[in-house]
Amino acid sequence: MIQSVTTTATTATTDPKAAKLKSAAQAFEAVFLRQMIGTMRQAGLGDGMLDSDASNQFRDMADSKLADSMSQKGVLGIADMLIKQMTPIVEHESGTAATSGAKA
Repeated sequence: MIQSVTTTATTATTDPKAAKLKSAAQAFEAVFLRQMIGTMRQAGLGDGMLDSDASNQFRDMADSKLADSMSQKGVLGIADMLIKQMTPIVEHESGTAATSGAKA
């Protein structure tokens, strides 16, 4: 599994479409993690002594930063699965575009 992640990372740096795919997959994972963390926060046991609109806003910003960091590290592996699943589609579309460009 480590080898496939390394291969994906090197491919993404050389091919601009692969880099866009990796960026989109990580962004999707970050959105998913933000939703998951937000839902976990809502399942709290009640209001705390320090709960206020300001502290909730800072907590939301911290959760967003945490989700971005987790998606960059590939904690859940959702981005890697998306890249693995979408790479053949992107390669097929770029191959089709190259073929149609050569015919024109």
